[in-house]
Amino acid sequence: MTDEAGVTDGAAGGPPPIRLGTRASRLAVAQSQDIADRLAKASGRPVELVTVTSEGDTNRASLASLGGTGVFASALREALVANEVDVLVHSLKDLPTAPYPGLRIGAVPKRADARDVLVARNAATLDTLPEGAKVGTGSPRRVAQLKAKRPDLDVVDIRGNIDTRLGRVEDDLDAVVLAAAGLGRIDRLNEATELLDLGFWPSAPGQGALAVEIRADETDRNLLAALGKIEHAPTRLTVSAEREVLAKLEAGCSAPIGATAIVDAELLLVSATVYRPDGSEYRTASHASVLEGSAQDRQAEALEVGARVAAELLENGAAELADIASAAE
Repeated sequence: MTDEAGVTDGAAGGPPPIRLGTRASRLAVAQSQDIADRLAKASGRPVELVTVTSEGDTNRASLASLGGTGVFASALREALVANEVDVLVHSLKDLPTAPYPGLRIGAVPKRADARDVLVARNAATLDTLPEGAKVGTGSPRRVAQLKAKRPDLDVVDIRGNIDTRLGRVEDDLDAVVLAAAGLGRIDRLNEATELLDLGFWPSAPGQGALAVEIRADETDRNLLAALGKIEHAPTRLTVSAEREVLAKLEAGCSAPIGATAIVDAELLLVSATVYRPDGSEYRTASHASVLEGSAQDRQAEALEVGARVAAELLENGAAELADIASAAE
């Protein structure tokens, strides 16, 4: 039976659990558990984690060769469409910008730190790393940024979970570049030796934010109300603007593009940079707009500002610089 909140009773007479799909990595489980706890509090229902394995978890090839970080989302999304789970939690930077048939983003919680960090031997920073130091990353954007800042560095392509990457420092690498949010979610941010300021080191569009994805035709009013309680409107605006830059450039998650958007009072500021893969050249564009009107109006304005940034980058030759068409989703 269905109660007044639109929740179908479980077999034992209580409300059924919300099934939350997640990857099995330590980071994925940590961020999924955080959302599960918040959904349980907001809905008054139990939330259970359901582990889904993606090709990105089992194939050790480079992310670029697998089609970008969107490879992590595909198996999860198939499980949601098949009604094997009720919600998904994604790192928003890993989610392709193109809509997925039958699904939508039901909530974007408040964003964590969007910056990248350096974790290096001897508490080194980018400036103090020894000449020719080996620095690991699996991100073409970070490769380009490292080369732009320090052309002498030996940048090594790495895969694996955060613990594996951190373990290579003091082993065969001098440093790795990771996301501050990921380190924070597994309580290892104290190991960062430098936090890289977004002003000179823009991170991936959507980095630090999570997306809670649901079926487009979801009718569970209790679940929808709970998602509304964990939604953070300013984060939705900033990540929408950043991801619109990516979408309008027709670039995939693995393209060498950094983007940063902030809401300051009622002003939305959006900036993005496209790099040549070897870091030898880059293009940057920035635009701003006053946010007014309804939530829908503000969302439309965020997308419009992101589109303006992308248009300026294209006008300035960004497509030829990064060959971003080949990185499209």
